[in-house]
Amino acid sequence: MRANDRRVTRADLGTRMLLDPGNVWRIGWVVIALIALVMVLRFVLGQGSSLIFTIVMAWFASLAIEPAVGRLARRMPRGAATGLVMLGVVLFLVVFVALFGQLVVEQVANLVRSVPSLAEDGLAWVNARFGTDYRIEDLVSHIDLSPERAAGVASQLAGGVLAVLGSIAGAVASFFMFALFLFYLSADGPRLRRWIASLFPPRVQETTVVVWDTTAEKTGRYVAARVVLAAVNATASGIVFVVIGLPSWLALALWTGLVAQFVPAIGTYIAIVLPVLVGLLSPNPWLGVIVLAWAVLYQQVENLTIEPRISARAVNVHPAVSFASVILGTAMFGVAGALLAIPVVAMLLSLLDLYRTRYELLPELEEPVDATALRDDDASDDGDG
Repeated sequence: MRANDRRVTRADLGTRMLLDPGNVWRIGWVVIALIALVMVLRFVLGQGSSLIFTIVMAWFASLAIEPAVGRLARRMPRGAATGLVMLGVVLFLVVFVALFGQLVVEQVANLVRSVPSLAEDGLAWVNARFGTDYRIEDLVSHIDLSPERAAGVASQLAGGVLAVLGSIAGAVASFFMFALFLFYLSADGPRLRRWIASLFPPRVQETTVVVWDTTAEKTGRYVAARVVLAAVNATASGIVFVVIGLPSWLALALWTGLVAQFVPAIGTYIAIVLPVLVGLLSPNPWLGVIVLAWAVLYQQVENLTIEPRISARAVNVHPAVSFASVILGTAMFGVAGALLAIPVVAMLLSLLDLYRTRYELLPELEEPVDATALRDDDASDDGDG
């Protein structure tokens, strides 16, 4: 009976301590602090999501240029090495945009010049097909081009132009912000790595460094492999385009190599559309057919010989896993998710290989041995004997 009384007394004492006014106030303040922290995090993630996303993209970009920066940093300060690599990338992009912009202007000008003849040919086909007698002048006269309607169209075009200019200004500001973060994250990469590791206890620091180094290795190798494949593709395509006499062959070769390699999953198909259209719209439409045949041939050669050797050393991700990761990344983060999907998955698979537990396979699950291969090995052994 006394033991029961003692237990009841202890329970009552715990209840009194929990419901003590000082404890109640302390618990209330903790709850309020947690709610405030959640609200602040929600506000930061909601309002600053674009900035956070830019920083993450800049970090991955710093990992991508790390091999080049690391080699140059052996001969010069790391900040200068980072600036030199970024300057090289910017110069390449400027040359590419200049060449591609000239191509776009030429094609748009050709299309505008061909609009009257296309309209006349189309109208002649309609008249011959349906027995009508339409003329361009009659169609133009039926279009209501009153001053009021013209003013409305002009105001809409002006609004669209202002929106485009605003988007361009925002894109330029985002680019400079991305470049600034990229420079600091790359120039101070080793220091940032040590600082992040110092935030964790010693038993976790090794894992933190392994995750950082694995991400840097896989991202750098992936970008290096894409650059090599893009260079091979652009060089081979440029030679073919020169031989067949395709207009703007240099811009189209660069476009084909870069888009085919750096746009995951569907880049190959997007890259070849523009050269084919340029060939079809040229004075010799058979150029488009030749370009299409070349694209199919090169894709088979690349998939069977070049890409397996280079990609196996870079990321070694199964094609099905790569395709699924690109689709998932695109659905979650758009174009940036598609670009980062494969190196992120490669990093996760590498970490899984490092930390997963491995077991011996059952004998019945072992890969069967090819009897023909065994006979060939026995025959070769007898021949050697």
